Amino acid sequence: MINKLVDKIKKTGAPIVVGLDPNLKFVPSVIIEAAFAEYGETLEGAAEAIWQFNRGIVDAVYDLIPAVKPQIAMYEQFGIPGLVAFKKTVDYCREKGLVVIADIKRGDIGSTSESYALAHLGHIQVGSASVPVFEEDFATVNPYLGIDGIKPFMDVCRKEHKGIFVLVKTSNPSSKEFQDRIVIDDDGSQKKLYEIVGRAVDSWGSELMGDSYSYVGAVVGATYPEEGRILRNIMPKAFILVPGYGAQGGKGADLVHFFDKDGLGAIVNSSRGIIAAYQNEKYASYGETAYADASRAAVEDMISDIRTAIDNR
Repeated sequence: MINKLVDKIKKTGAPIVVGLDPNLKFVPSVIIEAAFAEYGETLEGAAEAIWQFNRGIVDAVYDLIPAVKPQIAMYEQFGIPGLVAFKKTVDYCREKGLVVIADIKRGDIGSTSESYALAHLGHIQVGSASVPVFEEDFATVNPYLGIDGIKPFMDVCRKEHKGIFVLVKTSNPSSKEFQDRIVIDDDGSQKKLYEIVGRAVDSWGSELMGDSYSYVGAVVGATYPEEGRILRNIMPKAFILVPGYGAQGGKGADLVHFFDKDGLGAIVNSSRGIIAAYQNEKYASYGETAYADASRAAVEDMISDIRTAIDNR
């Protein structure tokens, strides 16, 4: 699957991923009203509005981008109907040829970790049948429990030829409370914790290589460009998923060190900066009814920003 992601980035010229992180406050009123008219002001109504909103955005941008990243919490908040909307969204994106990165940030051990991995990346045995569940292509994983939490995902990735992105240096301001802590390495030297995790990702990834990059990637926030430069050197074969662009302050010029010399090796995420673009002053002229067109314009601007930064570095 990492080979497919790289190929699609090359074909589109767009090292970006659209975060499908819907919230009802982002959904145009006409979509909400139609969903509520059919299902009432219920979880089912909310989930229907989310699904229709997502479909409009995907229809508008799928030809420009290689991948999407739905954040499962935005669907779980609407209960079982929300998870149905999540599944519909995943299936629809796959029908459109997009790579799906499930932002699930799972982190547990043993059979629990295996169950998460099977649900999102693998097949579950039901009697004599082996049945896929959510069917995403990648999943985000929390490494805090060590290899016990990662290995079950790696085992499923090896079997299914899918991938994971391990949280290494996240984009939120308080990430420094733990991730920037100075710790003593095995050789007695002092390192920041995110460097230790990055080295583990590099080691884990050596066991699961695609053509050029590993199935084991890393999450490194756009809001930390210097850390991105350091980690790019520590993890030369890891694809880096970069959140924090746009709404969180990251911009193309900050991201050049996340990429390799050939302009590959990273994929940059923007969520509300794209899906709620029509609420941004820059794209407000599109209005609610053309929200998807506003999202397309925001994608085009993001691609231009990042490509220009890479070409001019």
